[in-house]
Amino acid sequence: MKFEILTLFPEMFEGVLGSSILNKAQERELIEVETINIRAYATDKHKQADDYPYGGGAGMVMKPEPIFRAVDSLEIDEDVPVIFLTPQGKTFNQKMAKDFAKKERLVLLCGHYEGIDQRVRGELVSHEISIGDFVLTGGELPAMILVDAISRMVPGVLGSDESYIEDSFYHGILDYPQYTRPQEFRGLEVPDILLSGDHGKIARWRRKEALKKTLLRRSDLLEEVELSSEDKKLLAEIREELKKEG
Repeated sequence: MKFEILTLFPEMFEGVLGSSILNKAQERELIEVETINIRAYATDKHKQADDYPYGGGAGMVMKPEPIFRAVDSLEIDEDVPVIFLTPQGKTFNQKMAKDFAKKERLVLLCGHYEGIDQRVRGELVSHEISIGDFVLTGGELPAMILVDAISRMVPGVLGSDESYIEDSFYHGILDYPQYTRPQEFRGLEVPDILLSGDHGKIARWRRKEALKKTLLRRSDLLEEVELSSEDKKLLAEIREELKKEG
């Protein structure tokens, strides 16, 4: 799949895109990422991409003309999502990542300053997405997060599809605890069940631990996920154990 990122600061993406899994995914042509400098589409001699807001107020607003020209240059059809990264958007989650990963192309628009001209939002943008209820200096960091999260859902990027299937939130709940060598470290030992070789018991333990972590840290998720009869039984056990622990 291809990501096309419209930004005033394309250099910000070099470290993230040139490292680790994202870099390998590009080398293997599983994903393609192109950064487009919005200033390149400004026509005045100063390459001005922002201006003072009509009606007054502090700060600057990104101008519509360079953004429209940049999007026009991509020659996209209406099926290609154009995502504006903004605190006012819907909060990004794993379901969105899975849905966007099914697309062949995504356009990410990074705002800056006090925002972008409303005509861009009204005519070009198909999705407004936030990564949380806080304000950043621009949309570049959120765009990086979307590229990373969505790329993980692309087959082959992680090497094994099981890697992302077992991630937190993929099935709507948090992940179970993970352990590796050494078996004992500073008096802390790996749970015996993980050394037993009994895959059935290990799977049950992992599911129970995942449910317990979710109950204690993000109980709201349990109201949205579809729980099996076994899950409900495990949750009953967990609640009973927590009662006994006081």
